[in-house]
Amino acid sequence: MSAPATTRGAPALVSGLRMTLLHTRFQVLENLRVPVAIVGSAAFPALTMLVFIVPQAAVADDPAAATSAVAQLCVFSAMSVALFTHGAGIAEERALPWDTHLRTLPVPSGPRFFARVLTGAFFCVLGVVPLLLLAALLTEATTTQARFLAGLAALVVAGVPLLALGLAVGYSLPSKAALAVAQVLLLPLAFAGGLFLPPEVMPGWLRAVSTLTPTRAGRDLVVGAATGTPVPATALPVLVGWTLVLAALAVLAQRRDEGRRFR
Repeated sequence: MSAPATTRGAPALVSGLRMTLLHTRFQVLENLRVPVAIVGSAAFPALTMLVFIVPQAAVADDPAAATSAVAQLCVFSAMSVALFTHGAGIAEERALPWDTHLRTLPVPSGPRFFARVLTGAFFCVLGVVPLLLLAALLTEATTTQARFLAGLAALVVAGVPLLALGLAVGYSLPSKAALAVAQVLLLPLAFAGGLFLPPEVMPGWLRAVSTLTPTRAGRDLVVGAATGTPVPATALPVLVGWTLVLAALAVLAQRRDEGRRFR
């Protein structure tokens, strides 16, 4: 008598989870062994805060404005990690002989793909730590424990489409092109999304266009969660839409890369 499908599927699921966690562990360690890359991703948002937020007393000394500014820069940090740690990083790894060797092993590509997602979430949270320390020491930013946890959860949600964008870039382009595209995307998406300047100071046409970007939707969601202000009705639909589109592009790019290199 053959075993039930659920019985046969359980060991495969456990094995897949173990492989995903194993790949996540080694991907995290591999990135940590190149500290300059991690410092760069975390330092740029922190330097932006030191240059543009801390010296402005009207922002730094206003609890609501300072909290909003920190939330915006947390989204910027997540985008920086997504585009460089994943976008440029994956493209560089794909060119290495070690990556080719790993892909010839009798292991499906799913665990490595999902491990990259978990690795991105880890470094996204890690990149936020300097911002939170600077906010606590040099500004009047404040929030409650519940809002802080809600802000972290909102940051994870806001980071999903940005992570998918980084994966799509990394699996679609060679390393030099991926680095250039990451640099081209970073600042326009940051400015259009209101991550450096609040949307209220934008021209009317730019404010309308920015509501359709994943960075603006993520910014609105994180700021609303951290400060308790209302979240625009467009934020969640825009985030969901971009997540579906960019996740599909990332999966297609990964599958196309597998087929191109091994058929």
